[in-house]
Amino acid sequence: MARVWLFDLDDTLHDAHRSAMPALSLAMGQYIERELGLSRTESDALRRQYFLRYGATLLGLIRHHAVKAAHFLHHTHLLPGLEGELRSHPHDVAALAALPGRKYILTNAPRAYALRVLTTLDLLPLFDGVFTIEDMAMFGHLRPKPDARMLRRLAARLGVPPSHCVLVEDTLQHQKAARRVGMKTVWMRRWIHGLPARAHDRARRPPYVDLKVRSLRELRGRLR
Repeated sequence: MARVWLFDLDDTLHDAHRSAMPALSLAMGQYIERELGLSRTESDALRRQYFLRYGATLLGLIRHHAVKAAHFLHHTHLLPGLEGELRSHPHDVAALAALPGRKYILTNAPRAYALRVLTTLDLLPLFDGVFTIEDMAMFGHLRPKPDARMLRRLAARLGVPPSHCVLVEDTLQHQKAARRVGMKTVWMRRWIHGLPARAHDRARRPPYVDLKVRSLRELRGRLR
């Protein structure tokens, strides 16, 4: 049975911290300030609280403030000028094209944003499908990464046991959930901000991570 690769998008396939994240962080903060009537300090504290508790700020806003997911995702991901900030790398395209098996995007970002990024970077034709946060609803509730139930359901939807799936991610919390359901895990450490290269090399690989890489070219042939 062919291996199924599940790739995160931001900070895994592109340097989102330099391109999208500054504008996205500002838009989220402004949205919370505007919709909940909070100060910037209060908004920042609430965002962090919900991210740490639920794994996604949006889940806390839905649960405690009746925020509509579609409204939040639309207004926080408009990001005018995004395409001009994105940078593609020919060796990434070549590495993905040469990687055997089926390949999918699995991102907590909304579909419109994911398609903008993938199209601009010329990566979209390399994938067999794109799964975004809109595809992660179960029993009427959003279940984005790191929800283990969503990961199990995704594997079933793709027609493979979880053990045939590999999650390539920059976020350890998501990889921990993937390992819990039986998936293999790859920790992408290419875009690391505020750390020298040597600090990256010393970063300990957690036991639930099968492989730590800094390039997509390292994926082929290194994962058993």
